[in-house]
Amino acid sequence: MLEMKVPSPGESITEVEIATWLVSDGDYVEKDQAIAEVDSDKATLELPAEEGGIITLKAEEGDTVEVGQVVCLIDTSAARPEGSAAPTTSAPNPEPVAAPAATTYATGTASPAAKKMMAETGASVAKGTGKDGRITKTDVIDAVASMGSSDQGERAQTRKKMSSLRRKLASRLVTVKNETAMLTTFNEVDMKPIFDLRNEYKNEFFEKHGVKLGFMSFFTLAATRALKMYPSTNSMIDGNELVSFDYVDVSIAVSGPKGLMVPVVRNAETLDFAGVESEIGRLASKVRDGKITVDEMTGGTFTITNGGVFGSMLSTPIINPPQSAILGMHNIIQRPVAVDGEVVIRPMMYVALSYDHRVIDGRESVGTLVAIKEALENPAEVLMEGNVRKALGL
Repeated sequence: MLEMKVPSPGESITEVEIATWLVSDGDYVEKDQAIAEVDSDKATLELPAEEGGIITLKAEEGDTVEVGQVVCLIDTSAARPEGSAAPTTSAPNPEPVAAPAATTYATGTASPAAKKMMAETGASVAKGTGKDGRITKTDVIDAVASMGSSDQGERAQTRKKMSSLRRKLASRLVTVKNETAMLTTFNEVDMKPIFDLRNEYKNEFFEKHGVKLGFMSFFTLAATRALKMYPSTNSMIDGNELVSFDYVDVSIAVSGPKGLMVPVVRNAETLDFAGVESEIGRLASKVRDGKITVDEMTGGTFTITNGGVFGSMLSTPIINPPQSAILGMHNIIQRPVAVDGEVVIRPMMYVALSYDHRVIDGRESVGTLVAIKEALENPAEVLMEGNVRKALGL
């Protein structure tokens, strides 16, 4: 009998939460088959079976378990039941399947947590939304809520436990508000010069490097330049000490299936436009596929977040601790502005820099954002040193 213990997802993580069992008690599992999803305070990870055999679950969905704790047993001497096909392991980039999934042994079977809740509430669930049609705890919660509906219309409520990742994020955000002297300074950027460059070189850039020439490379390189000019913006408090960095590790906020993640572009000050775009694309793909690691989200010195992709016109981004500053991008809107005494229509973006006033003074914060604005409004000269093709690697 093999005892499966919770592996360490990363340094400093001592416990995880069983988010979802992907198998049921008594199922036959294959070696390396994903049997559960576990949440740490930094990421959601899959737990693969170490060997093939009949599985016995020793923890329920929602349980918090310590690293090294036994969460299931696998009877490696058991043979696969006749007629059951070996399940397929998840691929990094699964192709969508147009045909409906075939009914399996899991269809209509309740997870241990769901089975317990059905017994306690008397709820009945005919069809599950989990993997292969398995009935999950959320399905039961929805069924319980619908039991109280009346002729006045649907008044259902859904209640579920917050994931470990979401609870940790909530705690960190409250800590930032309570323990930092956070202020925000704003400015606006005329994006026409960047639009013109992208329109002229985007096709050639993609053909040469295999990635799109997006806005993030301009903002990342503008930020790294500004942080070199104002080192306090690239600093953080550690106890009674102020730590400043001679490198720039930029945390890029990315929305994924499990919520907001902040993978880190290491040594962004050494990268060119193609390098930044390639690295951001690689990290964003790992976030969307649920393959991002804890190490890849640890150790940033400055954060960039883009609320504009969701339609935000203006916001005050909250600092990503223990960092001292965060740059917020927003949507680009055609607005009338005065240029050389004349009113013209330009693609404008509001930008915001939230900062910890304990570390960064007003002069440094405003100076940082102005330096970013200057680079974005004159990228050919400031970011590309007058040689656009060379800077873009063309």
